[in-house]
Amino acid sequence: MNDTLDQALNRAHSDVVLIVDDVPDNLSLLHDALDESGCTVLVALDGASALQRAAQARPDIVLLDAMMPGMDGFEVARRLKADAATAHIPIIFMTGLTETEHLVAALEAGGTDYVTKPIRPKEVLARMQVHLQAARERRQARNALDAFGYASLTVRASDGRLMWQTPLARELLQRYYGSTGPVLPEPVLAWLHRSVAHLEAVRARGETLAEPPRLSVEQGAERLTFRLHQRNDDGFVSDTGGDWLLIMQEASDESVIEAISLSFRLTAKEAEVLYWVIKGKINRDIGDILGSSPMTVKKHLERVYAKLGVETRTAAAALALGRIRQLHPQFEG
Repeated sequence: MNDTLDQALNRAHSDVVLIVDDVPDNLSLLHDALDESGCTVLVALDGASALQRAAQARPDIVLLDAMMPGMDGFEVARRLKADAATAHIPIIFMTGLTETEHLVAALEAGGTDYVTKPIRPKEVLARMQVHLQAARERRQARNALDAFGYASLTVRASDGRLMWQTPLARELLQRYYGSTGPVLPEPVLAWLHRSVAHLEAVRARGETLAEPPRLSVEQGAERLTFRLHQRNDDGFVSDTGGDWLLIMQEASDESVIEAISLSFRLTAKEAEVLYWVIKGKINRDIGDILGSSPMTVKKHLERVYAKLGVETRTAAAALALGRIRQLHPQFEG
């Protein structure tokens, strides 16, 4: 659906801007200025319509009136930022409120910037271009990570809410955890909390901060690894309730199984059995994974022992692991 919308909105050639304002005159003024500048303009007259249009069209930026009847702009911004699909969209508040507490409230609700009324279209366009360029650079960086097999996401540690995620990250979380919601899966969040606590303890001791242990989860011969990414040049951020960048990478050990087979002249099934022995699985578990009985696994292992010239599973695993690490240095046995 979004691909169709992208084509209809001609996103490749213009920025898509969503204007949210309950005053038609304001909409008309901005709409004309943005249209003349080459933007594709969407409009909404209330908060509910704004959320619906943002979810459907995924605009590049939102110009949001702060004070509207019913759902005000602050609540709209909070809901947009709470949804991982729209959290990355920059929001510029348009407000007639100039008191410091109102401006702070706009930023705390998720606003990137604000302009005061009466609206000056040239100022709005100038501010828009700054934030659109920054958003493009962030999007390009995330897409580059995806292209090289590294998915990324930002999560708020205090409650596990996903602030944004790349398409590949969304796909991997769904495949490994069945998770499509706005919150990080519980096992990953628990790991994040342990990692942050570890960094806090290291910092308290005055030691040099280093990357904490990574989290790996296996699904058959495929493995998903999470690592906490360094946020700046000075080291890892220590705010336990702040936002954290996680990098995910999926690796498949099918090539490892193939290498085992070729190195020791094993059949495909014998190589699979030996692979799971290296992983520390007992015969019953290997049988469950491969859809075989423990007795069948035992017979495969006996043939493996004979071909490797060993007598125990420990010796077979050690011999095979040594060969694998020569061919695949990154393998985690």
